[in-house]
Amino acid sequence: MAELFQVTAPLLVREADGTQRVMAERFLHPEGLLYFELFWHVQRPAAAGIHLLRGAIEGEGPWRVGGAVIRVLGCLATDPGPADAWAAWQDYLAQGAPGYPDAAAIRALARAQGAILTD
Repeated sequence: MAELFQVTAPLLVREADGTQRVMAERFLHPEGLLYFELFWHVQRPAAAGIHLLRGAIEGEGPWRVGGAVIRVLGCLATDPGPADAWAAWQDYLAQGAPGYPDAAAIRALARAQGAILTD
């Protein structure tokens, strides 16, 4: 199917404990996958919205990382709560994303969290 870091559709992660989050940003990490959830930057501390999934990245969609499953986000009928959150995120971005860090700041934060970046 597709390589996880090339998919442009929104991705939903269901962690081993059942927690579901939509990914705003994702990065390769030596221990697995580092991702930032939607609106991570307004959480206090912001790091509460940054998560590390430990394990090998497996599959071609859906993907597995440790006990987590990552798949393309469904529609309102399939994933009502996460789809609503994604719609709010898209609206926020369309308004210019006030207060959202720029790409360089996000990459620096990911790098500080141990992400593997090629730049």
